[in-house]
Amino acid sequence: MKVLVIGGGAREHALCRSLSLDPDVTALHCAPGNAGIAEIAELHPVDQLDGAAVVELATGIGAEFVVVGPEAPLVAGVADAVRRAGIPCFGPSGEAAQLEGSKAFAKDVMAGAGVPTARAYVCTTPEEIDEALDAFGAPYVVKDDGLAAGKGVVVTDDLAAAREHALACGRVVIEEFLDGPEVSLFAITDGETVVPLQPAQDFKRALDGDEGPNTGGMGAYSPLPWADPKLVDEVMATVLQPTVDELRRRGTPFSGLLYAGLAITSRGVRVIEFNARFGDPETQVVLARLKTPLLSVLLNAAKGTLDIEPPLKWRDDAAVTVVVASHNYPGTPRTGDPIEGLDAVNAEDAPHAYVLHAGTKRDGDAVVSAGGRVLSVTATGKDLVEARERAYRAVGRIRLDGSQHRTDIARKAAEA
Repeated sequence: MKVLVIGGGAREHALCRSLSLDPDVTALHCAPGNAGIAEIAELHPVDQLDGAAVVELATGIGAEFVVVGPEAPLVAGVADAVRRAGIPCFGPSGEAAQLEGSKAFAKDVMAGAGVPTARAYVCTTPEEIDEALDAFGAPYVVKDDGLAAGKGVVVTDDLAAAREHALACGRVVIEEFLDGPEVSLFAITDGETVVPLQPAQDFKRALDGDEGPNTGGMGAYSPLPWADPKLVDEVMATVLQPTVDELRRRGTPFSGLLYAGLAITSRGVRVIEFNARFGDPETQVVLARLKTPLLSVLLNAAKGTLDIEPPLKWRDDAAVTVVVASHNYPGTPRTGDPIEGLDAVNAEDAPHAYVLHAGTKRDGDAVVSAGGRVLSVTATGKDLVEARERAYRAVGRIRLDGSQHRTDIARKAAEA
């Protein structure tokens, strides 16, 4: 089957890598892609948010299946346009993607489905903002209602900073703070059947020790040795299946990847947020552990036949991803810096460690930085200790002027 992946980050590189290893994928295309994806897929320029342009590309290359990676094209209805053209597509409709596109919509769905989540207020005026901040107290949790590329959330003890972020958002969701560790759990669904993947944990803050500003994610690991073995079953029963059922009941069936960001609180599991696509950087570690070929799972979800898919098979290995980010990230990143050491990782560390590209492009013979998060260095091992060692050994071979990365990804879990 000829497959087209839409997107150009490390998530899409991870998806393309898994698809490239699948014997049922005969040709792999990606738009717009990046310098790393170019090694395993044919790249094409496209406006990811323009459904007609994506359809024109897909029909022009004879794509038989389209996978939409990022959230913005999904919210813009690109998957709808592809399906209207008669091409199977993995990704929810624009309407269903509002589960990520609007925090207020997600809260309404969770209320209808009886899904446990934080108490929240949706605010549109300064008066409502002040009332909500006063009602919950510190730590303040302030979320931009719309898409913000993983950086629209502020958690702070500083009332002035919380209020400033809220006022800048326009429509904002202010909610109670949830204590406890966070877990990401993905599920693939066709709108009825729900198939959970393995849980992962990501690291949102820019600096070691969970200090610094929020980012799109600085690293991740899987499995979670400290998590309750019954966690996935519990989240399936209380969160994932009820949410899919509620969306179908509303006439907005959700088909694609449903991502639940969870807090394991002293009062039980609570949903922090939903996303409507594979998360980045958790996808990098989850797919590194998936043994089942990816194409049939995604295709059955797109075709509404996920119930015929055999149970997923997983490797016993652990996986760790460390993000190498540009100078000044998550502020305005510096770009155009040459990246060295990629060949050394391939030569010295493969197959246990490899580099997934995020913000990169080719400049002549060189690969240069082209975004905030530049690379996801991913490694597997018999346990988290070995996977961490391999990941950081590979990170040590990479040279990118001014770059930054966290040194404590999966450290606590590995030491436990």
